[in-house]
Amino acid sequence: MDTCELFSSCRKGDVGRVRYLLEQREVEVNVRDKWDSTPLYYACLCGHEELVLYLLANGARCEANTFDGERCLYGAQSDAIRRALRDYRQVTASFRRRDLYYSFLLRLLEQGLHSDVAFVVHGKSFRAHRGVLGARSTYFAHMLDTKWKGKSTVVLRHPLINPVAFGALLQYLYTGCLDVGVEHVSDCERLARQCQLWGLLGALEAKLASKPGVCMKVLTVEPPQADPQLREDLALLADCALPPELRGDLGELPFPCAGLSSCPDVCFRVGGYDFLCHKVGGFACRRAPSPAPRAALPEPSLPQAFFCGRSEYFRALLDDHFQESEQLEASGGLPAVTLHSVSPEVFTHVLYHVYSDHTELPPELAYDVLSVADMYLLPGLKQLCGRSLAQLLDEDSVVGVWRVAKLFGLARLEDQCTKYMARVIEKLVHQEDFVEAVREEAAAVAGRQETDSIPLVDDIRFHMGSLVQTRHAMEQAAQRLRVLEELLVSIGLDC
Repeated sequence: MDTCELFSSCRKGDVGRVRYLLEQREVEVNVRDKWDSTPLYYACLCGHEELVLYLLANGARCEANTFDGERCLYGAQSDAIRRALRDYRQVTASFRRRDLYYSFLLRLLEQGLHSDVAFVVHGKSFRAHRGVLGARSTYFAHMLDTKWKGKSTVVLRHPLINPVAFGALLQYLYTGCLDVGVEHVSDCERLARQCQLWGLLGALEAKLASKPGVCMKVLTVEPPQADPQLREDLALLADCALPPELRGDLGELPFPCAGLSSCPDVCFRVGGYDFLCHKVGGFACRRAPSPAPRAALPEPSLPQAFFCGRSEYFRALLDDHFQESEQLEASGGLPAVTLHSVSPEVFTHVLYHVYSDHTELPPELAYDVLSVADMYLLPGLKQLCGRSLAQLLDEDSVVGVWRVAKLFGLARLEDQCTKYMARVIEKLVHQEDFVEAVREEAAAVAGRQETDSIPLVDDIRFHMGSLVQTRHAMEQAAQRLRVLEELLVSIGLDC
C-alpha cells in the first residue's frame, strides 16, 4: 500500500507526501514496480525537479551508463533535471547508505576490519573473513576447511581468475549486490560457476538478457526486494554462537563445532550461559572450557568485527572502556564479558540481529528487547521492536505504545499509533490515559499560547484527513473532528 502511494506521489510531484513515506513509513527509495521502474524515474518523466533533487539526496540511484541512469536521463522532461542527474556523481555504494546493515557489511569488506584471511589474485590483495565466505558459499566453506585450512594468505594464480571479477564476487558474497563493468561480466560468470553461486549466475544472465539494445558500461545486480537470502546465510553464524542448551529445534548445524579447532576469541556470559565465539572460519560455537594458563589475547576476529561494527556500545565494551571485561582462567584466558540486566532469551535476539539484521521477535518480548536494544545502541533492532509492538495496537494499548514510541524515538511506530487513534477517536476521548496524554503534550509546548497547536492533536487531525477518499469517509472524518474538538474544549484547550 505504501509502495503504491510512493509511486503515485512521485507522478504527482507531491514532495511532502514522498518525504513522509520515506522518512516516516520507511519505504525503500529504490523500490521497483511491475514495469521495473523506480520512483526517481517517474519524478523525471513527469518533470518534478524539486522531487528529483530530494530523491537524489536520499539515495535514489542514477549512475551513468547503467540501465536506471540512462532511463532517467532519457525520460527527463527538462534540461534542469538532466543536469541534476549528470551532476549527481555519487558512486554506487553511496546510494545504499540508508541501509545500515549493507553499509556495515561493505565496510567490513572494503576496510578488512578484523579479517582473518587474505586472497592474492595476480598481485592484488583482498582481505576477507572466513565466516562470511563459509556462510555464504558451500564452495568456500569446503575449501577453507580443506585445501586452504590454516592459511592466512591464499594465492590464486590461475590465469582465468580476473582480479576485478574476484573483487566483484566478494562484494556479492558480503552484500548480495554486485557492480562490475560489462567487459568483466563473462569473468564473473566463470567465477560464479566455479564457486557454485547459481543465484548470482542466474542474475547475471537475466540482467544481460533483459536489457537488449541498452548501452551499459556497468552491470548492477541487486537482490529482489525483501529477499532474505543474505540474512539467512549470515544467521548461520548466530546459530553456531548459541549455547547448545538454547538451540532448541535448530537441529544439526551445517558447520559442526568439532571441525573448529582454534580458540574462541570472546565470551559473552549471560545468565549463566556462555556465548563463545571462535576465530577459525569465523564461525561461532560453544565448547566446554578447559583449564589453561593465562595467555596473550588473540587478535579480534569476525565475532568482534560484527559486534564492534554494529554497536558503539560493544565497541567500547570490548575495548574495555567500561571496565566490564574480565579474564576467565577456566576458558583459557579468553576476554570474557558478563552482560548484566539482560536475559539469555533477550540476548539471543540481540545476537541474531547483530549477525543477520533480523530476528523473529514475538510481540510479548518486544518491550524487553527494545530496552536492551536502546542500551546497546542498536537502532535497527529498535525498529524491529517497533514493528512487533505495532501488532499489539488496540483501543486499550494504543496510548501506552505511543508513549513508548516517543520515549525511544520510534517515529514510524509513533505515526502508526496516531493513525490508529484517528480511527478510534470516538472511543479514546472517554479514556483517561488519552486525555492525560493530550494534557501532557500541551504542557510540553514551551511558552504555549492559547491558540498554539498540540503535536499529538495535529498528528491525529492529519490522519483524519488522509483517510478521506469517499463522501461517506468525509462525513466520518468531520464527525471524528467534532468529537476531538469537543474534548479539547472540555479540558480547556483551544487549538
